[in-house]
Amino acid sequence: MRPRSQRGGGPKSGSLAEAGGAAARWPWRSGRGGAACGVVRPRVSFPRRGEFHCVRGVKLLTTVFILEISWAQIMECLEEKFFSHGSNILSQSNNAPQASFFPPLQKMMLPPNAFQGKVAFVTGGGTGLGKGMTTALSSLGAECVISSRKIDVLKQTAEEISSKTGNKVHTIQCDVRDPASVKNAVAELIKVAGHPDVVINNAAGNFVSPTERLSANAWKTIVDIVLNGTAFVTLEIGKELIKVQKGAAFLAITTIYAESGSGFVSPSASAKAGVDAMCKSLAAEWGRYGMRFNVIQPGPIRTKGAFSRLDPTGTFEKEMIGRIPCGRLGTVEEIANLATYLCSEYASWVTGAVIRMDGGEYVSMAGEFNDLKKVTNEQWDIMEALIRKTKGS
Repeated sequence: MRPRSQRGGGPKSGSLAEAGGAAARWPWRSGRGGAACGVVRPRVSFPRRGEFHCVRGVKLLTTVFILEISWAQIMECLEEKFFSHGSNILSQSNNAPQASFFPPLQKMMLPPNAFQGKVAFVTGGGTGLGKGMTTALSSLGAECVISSRKIDVLKQTAEEISSKTGNKVHTIQCDVRDPASVKNAVAELIKVAGHPDVVINNAAGNFVSPTERLSANAWKTIVDIVLNGTAFVTLEIGKELIKVQKGAAFLAITTIYAESGSGFVSPSASAKAGVDAMCKSLAAEWGRYGMRFNVIQPGPIRTKGAFSRLDPTGTFEKEMIGRIPCGRLGTVEEIANLATYLCSEYASWVTGAVIRMDGGEYVSMAGEFNDLKKVTNEQWDIMEALIRKTKGS
């Protein structure tokens, strides 16, 4: 067998292609919409030996793949008027039996005009979950402003949402990694729509890799998008709000492994944990200025494009659903409903909260004895008899 360094395909051992480099051996490309504010998205294909590809924010998971649908990458939707902004989601054929107790609702929970007269700014708003949350906010009366690096994608999304909701959606090109770009974007936001009432930090980037293969630039790229990008947007808007003595609701979208950490995505885990900490810190400090800060940690959300490419047979989806107590994956409507609630006046006493919305996946994986659910009643009878025969401790 030829040495790794002579094989085609993947990067050499001990290094990771420089993130964002146009000539990098890993075929990374900036994504669309949400990626415009920093999501790293390579071309679509399965990995060759020694090579990983991120597809629309879905990371290889379980023993072979790490499958984690990023909050910033959720595109698919159901057939509700204000949520029909992409392909229909896959059928719930792999759902566990208990999923029938937890059916997802396809409608918005807040009353119409809940955001009438409000301005909402959403980073990574061109595609995925950002698009879903923007659609919900706009349908509830908000004047929305979406940002990313891909202005053409933003304009298409803005026109699509406006045509359905009847409310104006503005677009602003912005690279959240660049403080100057953020400063200009915030100035444009205030110019076209006014100081925001709602700020959703949704832009993100990620890829999977053994940590020992990471270069300094690879680490920096993810941290710049996720942590620094969120900080730059929050600080720039926050300072402008303080100047005019106006309050606002801030929301960040992170992930369930921000708490636990996770192998093979250590830059993302570290950065998202930092975002959680920043939001809790500012909730304590900036409440005096009328600002609230909350976080949603989404679990896996089903999307047609991602699942059809990375898991065409449904094998890994079944494994994932098997560890989710609710027995199914999440939907974009559920995340959008929680997001709109947390940003609304109905949640005016909610701040500093980090809310996990994952169908119970996190607690299912965390409990040391949770796998005992595989034990049958007959096996329990045998175990109980043995335990009763045991004397002493």
